[in-house]
Amino acid sequence: MENQNINSGAAISIRNLQKSFGDNHVLKGIDLDLEKGQNIVVLGRSGTGKSVLIKIIAGLLQPDMGIVNVLGKNVPELGKKELQQLRLKIGFSFQNSALYDSMTVRENLEFPLVRNSVNITRKEVNASVETVLEAVDLKNAINQMPAELSGGQRKRIGIARTLILRPEIMLYDEPTAGLDPTTCIGINSLINSVQEQYNTSSIIITHDLTCAKETSDSIAMLLEGKFITQGSFAEVFKSQDPRIKSFYEYNFTD
Repeated sequence: MENQNINSGAAISIRNLQKSFGDNHVLKGIDLDLEKGQNIVVLGRSGTGKSVLIKIIAGLLQPDMGIVNVLGKNVPELGKKELQQLRLKIGFSFQNSALYDSMTVRENLEFPLVRNSVNITRKEVNASVETVLEAVDLKNAINQMPAELSGGQRKRIGIARTLILRPEIMLYDEPTAGLDPTTCIGINSLINSVQEQYNTSSIIITHDLTCAKETSDSIAMLLEGKFITQGSFAEVFKSQDPRIKSFYEYNFTD
C-alpha cells in the first residue's frame, strides 16, 4: 500500500506521518488506520512519541509531513474554523484530567456544552449532565469540587466532560497513569463501556500492559519513531523480538 492511499472508510487514516523537534526525530513515517467502532492501543515507553501522535490527530501540533485524515478531513490542511468544528467530534481525555479547579463537577460538564451548543435549554443541559455522570458512575459527585475527588474520580469526570458533546472519536492519553490497580480496573472497564454505549472509535495511549490487554481491539507498538508491529495483544506479544519481549517482561503482566 502506498503512503498516500488512505483508508477513506476509517475514522482515522494516517500515512507517512513525520514529526521532529530540532534534531529529535520523534515520528519517522507512521501509518495507522482506526476503523469505526474500534479501540486501538498505541503502546510504548515514555518519550517514544505516543502523545505527540494524538496531539497531531487533534490538530494541537502540526506534522512536518504526512496525511492525517480524521473523519474525512486532512487535519494539517484545515483552517481554524474547520478545525474547531472537527474537534467537536473528538473527545480528548488528558492525562491530568484537565478539570477547572474553580468549578464544581456540574459546571465543568456544563462548560463545553453551553459554549458549543446554540439555543440549548437548561432542561437539556441538566439532562446531558446527568446522562454522562451516569455513564461514568458518578452521579453523586455532581456538586463536588475537583479537589474533593480522588484521582480515579477526576479521571472519570474528565472522560464525562468529553462525552457530553457525544464525540465520534475518543483520544485517551495515559488513562491509567498514577492510579492504583483497583482504580485502573475501573477505568479500563469505563473505556470499554464508552466504546459500547457511545459507539466511539478510540486511540488509547499507554505504557500499561494491563490497560492495553483489557481495552484493545488492536495494538500498535511504537518504537524508535515507527510502528514495529500491530495486531491483537496475543499476536503482538508472541513475537520473539527482544525489544517487545523486554517490554512485556518489564510490565510483569501474566
